Amino acid sequence: MPFAERINRLGTETAFAVSLAAAAWGAQGHRIYPFHLGDIDLPTPANIVAAMDKSIADGKTGYCPGAGITPLREALAADIGGRRGLALTPDNITIHPGGKPVITKFVQALIEFGDEVLYPNPGYPIYESQIEFIGGKPLAYRYLPTATGFEIDLDQIRSLITPATKAIVYNNLQNPISAESTQAEMEAIAQIAIEHDLWVLADEAYFEMRYSGTSSSIASLPGMAERTVILYTFSKKFAMTGWRLGAAVAPTELSSVFSKLNTNNESCTTHFVQWAGVEAVLGDQTGVTAIRETLRGRRDAAYDMLVSMPGVRLSKPNATFYLFPDVTEAMAAKGIDSLPEFADRALKETGVSFCTRLHFGRPQPGEDRKYVRFAYSGLPESDIREGLGILKQWIEA
Repeated sequence: MPFAERINRLGTETAFAVSLAAAAWGAQGHRIYPFHLGDIDLPTPANIVAAMDKSIADGKTGYCPGAGITPLREALAADIGGRRGLALTPDNITIHPGGKPVITKFVQALIEFGDEVLYPNPGYPIYESQIEFIGGKPLAYRYLPTATGFEIDLDQIRSLITPATKAIVYNNLQNPISAESTQAEMEAIAQIAIEHDLWVLADEAYFEMRYSGTSSSIASLPGMAERTVILYTFSKKFAMTGWRLGAAVAPTELSSVFSKLNTNNESCTTHFVQWAGVEAVLGDQTGVTAIRETLRGRRDAAYDMLVSMPGVRLSKPNATFYLFPDVTEAMAAKGIDSLPEFADRALKETGVSFCTRLHFGRPQPGEDRKYVRFAYSGLPESDIREGLGILKQWIEA
């Protein structure tokens, strides 16, 4: 019997496909250095784990409101609002089983069949997947390389907008390229959204996963709070990737829709996990600081190793836990033309596993440089130096 036609429009998170290839090679007895998946191998801070244990012991194991428990919504309204200069109430907050469901519910709530949605490419592949699955039309916008990283091609965005364009996905501190907007670039995106009456999904998963500087939110700009949904996740800052806890910050009318979708989709986010979230936001932050400092050391180690390789170009990002080097010359020196071949040979000849630019959207016309992505959040610093040292020797050979 056939499946529904829309299943053919559903994509996937392609880093998991790389995981399968790496696991298969490792199963044959080979050493693997897993730079492909943006997971965190550091433990969740002990006070958060203890709060979960206590909530289970206290019987917080049943259903709870679809919008989320009030103490967590209160804590997030104060914390998210305070860090972004927004006056939020619990009515602006809905709790979800991770940040990823916020993407789905944003599209479900706002996009009709045929509506156009702008999204970043290269970018997190679930944006395009969910837009197409719901029946929208994804419009990819690109980034341009600069001396200090990447910038959004604002002229391209303006050229893509039509009367059918309904929304834009804006991922500052971006996965996979770690791009960070200047204030001028953020203001330009806001002006485009206001001028064309667009909804904005502000994916701020890495808002606090930064090593220098201060993050700012597009929702804080004039005229933006009423048209912006902020995606918030506990996965990064608190090393809670597998806990599946996130939130949406939205205008109150849209929050009510999200709550209704929650009730239909999963009833509620796991009750006792939400109480752990309260402790994460309000409790001792010593463990959180330690996570960030450990990741800073890993970033520095991975960056130093990569820029020492011939034919590799890279600028050091201030945030996220990804590096997105240009390997065009390195590939040419190895006599390799395709990114899949480069990644496959690197895996089988060095054990280093990574994603390529092709895992984050179809290349756009005019792209002539080759990029790969290294996630350094899942390896200790010693393994980072060891694995990238082997990769360097391979590139130099």
